[in-house]
Amino acid sequence: AMEKLSFNEQIEQSIKDNWDLDALSDYKGETFQYKDIARIIEKLHIIFEYSNVKPGDKIALCGRNSAHWGVTFLATITYGAVIVPILHEFKADNIHNIVNHSEAKLLFVGDQAWENLNEDAMPLLEGIASLTDFTALVSRNEKLTYAFEHRNAIYGQRYPKNFRPEHICYRKDRPEELAIINYTSGTTGYSKGVMLPYRSIWSNVAYCFEMLPVKAGDHIVSMLPMGHVFGMVYDFLYGFSAGAHIYFLTRMPSPKII
Repeated sequence: AMEKLSFNEQIEQSIKDNWDLDALSDYKGETFQYKDIARIIEKLHIIFEYSNVKPGDKIALCGRNSAHWGVTFLATITYGAVIVPILHEFKADNIHNIVNHSEAKLLFVGDQAWENLNEDAMPLLEGIASLTDFTALVSRNEKLTYAFEHRNAIYGQRYPKNFRPEHICYRKDRPEELAIINYTSGTTGYSKGVMLPYRSIWSNVAYCFEMLPVKAGDHIVSMLPMGHVFGMVYDFLYGFSAGAHIYFLTRMPSPKII
């Protein structure tokens, strides 16, 4: 059945099928159910809409693994925008360069990474949001400022009775469309952006379904940085597509924590 769905349709189907199950947890932090993820995605889509993000536009994401990292990723691709995950260990000038080179319109950033960054070095951004609570750190556009301040009210007007599974309608992706730009660690000079279409993500997730029988309600600990494609696809995208409950360490994996 699964081959018939596009990648975003599979994400949508998993959210609908697993509505009341636990989806993403931060170690010693909050747990979000699939329905909570759907609601946050909807509020982020309001932010995208008001910042004039169109399908194919780029959204950069830089921070440690967390539930909010995961939901930002999903919100971006289900909107039809292109996600640009950036390893939070990168030096500030490399992060600035990636944000500029990818022509990202928005940057979602973790507190630690943000401390070293300079918004003036990233002039193309419409805005920068905190991954901690999705507040605006920088907004260069009045409509975007409005959306950050009123997203709950806008959401309430759109879904006055309650947000339900039938409200979800994500953009249907096509196999050759660009989904992710993943920048290398740049051992020689600046990082190079690797352009990954939906089909490449989908074929790897489909392979996981064949090789690793993860079922709805199973538990997965995500240790690899999701800025790397391997951790992102195997731990996160496959787990989420299968209805699993994914735990993020949100810090360096050590034997004691694990």
